[in-house]
Amino acid sequence: MADDRISLVFAALADPTRRAILTRLTEGDATVAELAEPFDMSQPAVSRHLKVLERAGLISRTRRATARLSHLEAGPLREVTTWLARYQRFWDESHERLDELLAALQGDRAHDDRNGTDRR
Repeated sequence: MADDRISLVFAALADPTRRAILTRLTEGDATVAELAEPFDMSQPAVSRHLKVLERAGLISRTRRATARLSHLEAGPLREVTTWLARYQRFWDESHERLDELLAALQGDRAHDDRNGTDRR
């Protein structure tokens, strides 16, 4: 089930408009009209983006009087970050092995230079 949610989150984040909406929501809750303001698109188009974000669990929507407010829900981003962290460890370990190999090769080269050996 978690993998399905991660897929929904990645799909939602794949669109730059939705990422911009999430960035705006870090400043606080907003109406559809407020979220549509910086974009050259209709409020119904923004509402469709909001539905994708809501389905992914990245936002929740509530009513306050006549306004419908969108609120950032950061929990799914934490799940994605945790999932990605496994790959960060993989790359860190790979870079460490590469650093060790380069240091060993440079050490061999320095040793050869001191002894007048040409390894070409």
